Amino acid sequence: MPLSDRLNTEIDARREDLIALTQDLLRIPTLNPPGENYLEICEYISNRLRDAGFTVELIRAHGTPGDSEKYPRWNVVARREGNRPGECVHFNSHIDVVDVGHGWTKDPFGGELIDGKIYGRGACDMKGGLAASIVAAEAFLAVCPDFSGSIEISGTADEESGGYGGVAYLAERGYFSPERVQHVIIPEPLNKDRICLGHRGVWWAEIETHGEIAHGSMPFLGDCAVRHMGAVLEEMEENLFPALAQKRTDMPVVPEGARQSTLNINSIHGGQSEGDEDFTGLPSPCVPDSCRVVIDRRFLLEEKIEDVQAEIKDILEDVEKKRENFRYDLKELHRVLPTMTDKDAPVVKTVAKAIAQTMGKEAEYVVSPGTYDQKHIDRIGKLKNCIAYGPGILDLAHKPDEYVGVEDMLDSAKVMGLSLLELLAKP
Repeated sequence: MPLSDRLNTEIDARREDLIALTQDLLRIPTLNPPGENYLEICEYISNRLRDAGFTVELIRAHGTPGDSEKYPRWNVVARREGNRPGECVHFNSHIDVVDVGHGWTKDPFGGELIDGKIYGRGACDMKGGLAASIVAAEAFLAVCPDFSGSIEISGTADEESGGYGGVAYLAERGYFSPERVQHVIIPEPLNKDRICLGHRGVWWAEIETHGEIAHGSMPFLGDCAVRHMGAVLEEMEENLFPALAQKRTDMPVVPEGARQSTLNINSIHGGQSEGDEDFTGLPSPCVPDSCRVVIDRRFLLEEKIEDVQAEIKDILEDVEKKRENFRYDLKELHRVLPTMTDKDAPVVKTVAKAIAQTMGKEAEYVVSPGTYDQKHIDRIGKLKNCIAYGPGILDLAHKPDEYVGVEDMLDSAKVMGLSLLELLAKP
């Protein structure tokens, strides 16, 4: 029997183990924020991979955003060396999940198996992908113990909040340098027949308008910061949003709506802070002297970050010319440049071949509308040979009743395993 057939048979035989592993991971509620149970899930992964012969490191990202004694930012990196020198294939999955939200009909941390689907927060994004990569590696080792190079599997913190306590921290310390790692696969849920080459750029900023506090019955004695912000939002509605809709990209971004530039008003806060949940009184009558919005601007490979920033500054300056006493501050919160791996990159060609072999169809090439940890591997690690590939439907991420299909995980595990064969099973 060919080695590839033996590998697929081995993965099929591990079906129940794959289900149980996914359920175990889902039942550890690694909510971020604030960053709960990171050490627990890292220790679970460590114990599993030590049993498979991996050397394991637990790494705390001291001093990164969110890291504290109550919520330490833990990561796990496991490495299995082959019998001969060769290249390293690294599977990187984030361990954190977003808030549950409302609207669930299943237990968000129950890991229920219903009609071939495993339900839970993080099922597709991305504990199902993590489980598939572990099973793929273990099956590969079972059928091909005499391999070249090395395999790494990591579980990293805080991808949902920027990845600074996870992949960024590790990349700064050389864990994703091209000398150590040559191929990276991130099992994000982009559908099992798709290869994600990269992502759009993002620029987060906070705009604050200023006013003057006064009694709410005499607003003419004050200056309402919320009204100033309303003028800013009106200018965006009339001029910026239509302009962004005209900017299109040649990047194969999915879904179709994300092939244009976008702007989201992420939050708005004006006037008095809301009281505690148990406070039942009324607010005091005051003219708000501050209003803040956080904007989330997603931009294209064809755009320059300087132009993205200038669009917002121009709007604020235009409003300043029109409104009396208009004062504002603009503060950058976060920036990530767009990235896209070439379709001729070795890891892309390898995974595309494995998809065709497993599913009998050509791989589709896509770009993610939002960023993920490839940004740090590219920018800090200087490693370009990186893609996202994993099981799960992208549209289910962060939704109620999130799930991952068992068959999708099995097929993705086969693609990952065949990719290991192609890259490491060399004479």
